[in-house]
Amino acid sequence: MSETWNKRTKLVHGGTRRSQYNEVSEAIYLTQGFVYDTAEQAEARFIETGPDEFIYARYGNPTVAMFEERIAALEGAEDAFATASGMAAVNGALTSMLKAGDHVVSAKALFGSCLYILETILTRFGVEVTFVDGTDLEQWRAALRPDTKAVFFKSMSNPTLEVIDIAAVAELAHEVGATVVVDNVFSTPVFSNAIAQGADVVIYSATKHIDGQGRVLGGVILGTREFIRGTVEPYMKHTGGSLSPFNAWTLLKGLETISLRVNAQADTALELAQALSGHSALSRLMYPGLETHAQYALVQRQLGGKGGTVLSLDLKGGKKAAFRFLNALTIPVISNNLGDAKSIATHPATTTHQRLSDELKAELGITPGLVRFSVGLEDAADLIADLTQALAVAEA
Repeated sequence: MSETWNKRTKLVHGGTRRSQYNEVSEAIYLTQGFVYDTAEQAEARFIETGPDEFIYARYGNPTVAMFEERIAALEGAEDAFATASGMAAVNGALTSMLKAGDHVVSAKALFGSCLYILETILTRFGVEVTFVDGTDLEQWRAALRPDTKAVFFKSMSNPTLEVIDIAAVAELAHEVGATVVVDNVFSTPVFSNAIAQGADVVIYSATKHIDGQGRVLGGVILGTREFIRGTVEPYMKHTGGSLSPFNAWTLLKGLETISLRVNAQADTALELAQALSGHSALSRLMYPGLETHAQYALVQRQLGGKGGTVLSLDLKGGKKAAFRFLNALTIPVISNNLGDAKSIATHPATTTHQRLSDELKAELGITPGLVRFSVGLEDAADLIADLTQALAVAEA
């Protein structure tokens, strides 16, 4: 693969390995194991495997390897390890590198399952975790210590869409020798260059934009070859969080079109945000692509001016108004995924973030009236008309 290729070319051709049949589409290798010609060959492979040699599907698979190589080329990472889900990637990246007595600093604006890993699982095994407001660099500076092993944050928070300055946090973290781990789902691998901006480890839930059509679960951890093969792989292959070959094949197909999809979705999201901004039914409209967003200048610098595929609407009438709005929608579906070809509306306070305390929800801005809206590939005019009529129902 040419290192000079641009992103869209890498998304179509990166990592391709063909069998003796020279198939056009990537092959799905649905096998749990591999055969050796001799006992000596088996012995040698268990000592060290080459790039086209595999032992067991939990350790690696040709289809999975293609996905890993393609997403690594897109992200600008040395290597990648594909996982069974986005949360398997979060857990694998953090747990594989941490031990009792380590210190982690994390942004507090996290998805409920991420909070569970940090608050419950890591602390259960003796890891100390300090939470900060991710947009406040002084809080990062105050929380970091000489013994801080890692920092963790979402580059764009869920669901209030705050954008964290990767380069600035990475500079502070690297001063104390901490590893910078970034959950980059909302920023997408198309708009973000997190590794170039200072991230050491980047995580994606491939279930979202990478698949983009609501079909399969998947995740991926990206970083240096030393970290991926020396730290992540031993942990993941022994604990069983690897990606299935069929899901890897589906995600490879998703990568071929992700640039076209997320660019179209982000353009529509901006149109929606501009059309609905200031609506009488809303107390807030959050979209990083609007000039009124608190981190708009950072978005221009960090994401190339694209505000992403998600906007959040805060209805004045609280939960009742939010539910009336959701139930009045005719095009979007009510679900809890995002990054899909279909527009998806979610009420975080009662679904994805329901396990958070009322105090933390209030602190993070997750109000009873907040609706997260993941923009799909539908016509922008149709979505604007549908959301407008639903807002009218909500405030009636």
